Amino acid sequence: MARVFPRLAVLLLLPLVLVACDSVRYYGQAAKGQMSLLWSRRDIETLLKEDSLDAQTREKLALVLDARTFARDALLLEPGGSYLSYVALDRPYVVWNVFAAPEFSTRPVNWCYPIAGCVSYRGYFSEQGASEFAESLRAQNLDVYSGGVDAYSTLGWFDDPLTSAVLRRSGPRLLTLVFHELAHRRVYLPGDTTFNESFATFVEQEGLRRWLALHPQPGLQEQLAREARMDEAFVGLVSEYRERLEELYAQSLDDAVMRERKQKIQHALREDYAEFREAWDYRGYDRWFDGPLNNAQLSTVASYNDLVPAFARLLIESEGDLARFYVRVEEISRLPAAERERLLAETGLKAADQVAVEL
Repeated sequence: MARVFPRLAVLLLLPLVLVACDSVRYYGQAAKGQMSLLWSRRDIETLLKEDSLDAQTREKLALVLDARTFARDALLLEPGGSYLSYVALDRPYVVWNVFAAPEFSTRPVNWCYPIAGCVSYRGYFSEQGASEFAESLRAQNLDVYSGGVDAYSTLGWFDDPLTSAVLRRSGPRLLTLVFHELAHRRVYLPGDTTFNESFATFVEQEGLRRWLALHPQPGLQEQLAREARMDEAFVGLVSEYRERLEELYAQSLDDAVMRERKQKIQHALREDYAEFREAWDYRGYDRWFDGPLNNAQLSTVASYNDLVPAFARLLIESEGDLARFYVRVEEISRLPAAERERLLAETGLKAADQVAVEL
């Protein structure tokens, strides 16, 4: 994207890229947070030459550079100058996102801005700022959910740095994060969070599959295959209960009755998760299930996963050719919203039918 504004002007416009804003205070914290990252960056190649760098950090920084090269050459993504620099944070996350939805609707609240369109979250560079905004939304009787994020994309406006928050991830999860965020630089549709995040989720999955094909590690591949099946089961569980809530909200019921039935569905989800964690012998989702399990929280899973089967089918129809796949995705992104949603829904059904036949 051509930068036709002076650097300072772009910095002041950055909140329009990140999330929506209706206050000077919000613009200020977003610009300050982004400038702090830019000013704190250190070149990764330079860091790797320092003897004082610990072995684990060295290994992960080198892996990120390899992931950038792979993303460019094998996945046909456009890294630009992203992830060539590193920032050591003094906090656990780079930003905290706040999500909201009406009490009796699974459709999330969107915040809109001129450059990136509408998204279903609002980000803060401090946990306190996110908490204060979340409380203001609860006062409006909205379902609210907030959580820390270890990376985000500025969509090519800046050369995004790697942060210390990301280095907590294992090697494979570090790879998928790089592929996911760089996918946003390749295709981004202003105003459609589910399209953007599902696309990036599919690219990260396909990217990891292709990486492992070139760097086979049998034990690790078996582990990751199990994790993929488990993640799919988790998404299926949450999606099932989101659909139950949608069916409930479609009924003409008194608010008190609706609220009581909503709570019963949420309780049933927790009970089913207890069985899920025992069946898979895995506790990694416990923290997520410590949340309110309200409409806002359930919407976060939908945004990142709902259209993944459709994008998988599009790659099959492109005969595995990523260049053709991206062209097709870009064509679909230019369709009117209703036509785009219909086409992707039909494509997703084809993917589901294919899985059923294979089974």
